[in-house]
Amino acid sequence: QLVAYEVKRMRAEEGNKQKVLRHIKELAEKLYKNENPYPAVTMHKVQKPTEGCHLRLHQKPFPRLDEGTVQWIIDQATAKLQTAPPAVKAEKKCMVPSGPPIAAILERNGNALANSARRLEVVRNCISYVFENKMLEAKKLFPAVLRAMKGRAARHCLTHELHLHVQQNRAVLDHQQFDFVIRMMNCCLQ
Repeated sequence: QLVAYEVKRMRAEEGNKQKVLRHIKELAEKLYKNENPYPAVTMHKVQKPTEGCHLRLHQKPFPRLDEGTVQWIIDQATAKLQTAPPAVKAEKKCMVPSGPPIAAILERNGNALANSARRLEVVRNCISYVFENKMLEAKKLFPAVLRAMKGRAARHCLTHELHLHVQQNRAVLDHQQFDFVIRMMNCCLQ
């Protein structure tokens, strides 16, 4: 909703730090109210009895309960519950518009495309190193490949590259190569 409705406002505020901070505080309050719609209910702690308390002789017997008083307390609590607002607020379903085109976002983050291209190149290189049995080079690139798997483009690139190697190459993988491929696929699935 923020991206869809408030793009113009965010662009207008880019130069003014005070407006940006005020906007951030408003957003923080909205998020806090969304996560904590009702004030916290205080819980009263009941102390545990000590270990040998049941052996003491001077214990007072539990007092007799008056049936009328107990019923009056129950009636009071029932009346309060009937007038209280519902415990869970009803969710309002709404359609969120698509917002600005992706090109508008990418023009501000021009380096995002270059960064993505570098990540895809790292994925391609690592897979080719694995299939060429250059395990030292693959091991160096492996952490970067696992980080890149958070992006959809990198996951697509992994599946595409593996598909190409399946078509080209009928080589049998050794244990280490197989382990690398399986770890990349597992990270991709996760």
